[in-house]
Amino acid sequence: MPDNWDDTKGRVKEAAGNLSGDKDLEREGKTDQAAGKVKDAVDGVKDKAEGLFGKK
Repeated sequence: MPDNWDDTKGRVKEAAGNLSGDKDLEREGKTDQAAGKVKDAVDGVKDKAEGLFGKK
């Protein structure tokens, strides 16, 4: 289960767009999911950096 609001929101939008035939909404959902993945990656790098250098 996604732990990120953007990913969750994107999955809902994509599914709604798919069910309704709204390609714009489906693409918007995919974009939201991608944004969620980027945020997760950035958070992962941040966590690793804090582990290496300590929190400030």
